Amino acid sequence: MSKWLLVDGFNLAYRCFFAIPELTRADGFPTNALHGWVKSLWKLADQEKPEATLVFFDLGGSQDRLALHPEYKAQREEMPEALAKQLPYVKTLARALGCVGIEQDGVESDDLLAAEAVALARAGHEVLIVSSDKDFAQLVSDRIKILLPPPSANPKLGWRFLDAAGVVEKFGVPPALIAEYLALVGDTSDNIPGIAGVGPKTAAKWLAEWGGLEGVIAHAGELNPERFRPLVAAEAEKLRRNLKLTTLNLNLPSLVVGKPEAKPEELFRLLEELEMRSALTEARRRYLEPELF
Repeated sequence: MSKWLLVDGFNLAYRCFFAIPELTRADGFPTNALHGWVKSLWKLADQEKPEATLVFFDLGGSQDRLALHPEYKAQREEMPEALAKQLPYVKTLARALGCVGIEQDGVESDDLLAAEAVALARAGHEVLIVSSDKDFAQLVSDRIKILLPPPSANPKLGWRFLDAAGVVEKFGVPPALIAEYLALVGDTSDNIPGIAGVGPKTAAKWLAEWGGLEGVIAHAGELNPERFRPLVAAEAEKLRRNLKLTTLNLNLPSLVVGKPEAKPEELFRLLEELEMRSALTEARRRYLEPELF
């Protein structure tokens, strides 16, 4: 058994972008996300010593989910221009660092990551999902855990593990019921509307009482508080649609081809081009004096 890191690429890139104050090359090209990106991947490699690191990116929207709900993720703001400029380098730096970059048109990176995580776990490997996206809580098992990035408001907390007990503590339901929980409460980050007024505690209580979303719908006339009874009955089909939106697709084929090695000379060239001098100094130490690490 070996350990694999599966990184939610855009999730980590956004965090790096907002966590680090504005940094630029001499010509004004932004580099703040890139500084955080390289440091984060090195930190994860040093801390976890994985067999391999796979980084997943979105190329386009989920066609299946958009067909179900055209407003899916429609509320999201455009990516900041300064981050969009850095994205090509985010990807090339990841590959130069020896990470596998995975992306597919029309398929959400969340689904690609989820399917790979489950396949690796079935093969007996330990999987760490690097993301703050709550959708991945539905995958947590004995062999799959989430590695949460340091919160922006309190970075001193550092990276934190979320296991099955942690999922129950955080959401009030086990991993197997996370998708149904999100169907009930909604997910504002994905523009999925839940039942108006139903919060985490109410959703968790209903799922514990009735075993799942279909049980909640079947017992709509018995739900408490009583004011939700007509709402759940009237919006049963919306809840079923929500469940399709919140459930990750685990049936996708693996896109991993071989295990790439780091390309030190390419990495040195990129860091020099980006004028990331401190990162370049560390890169030379790491790859020319590996015994130090």
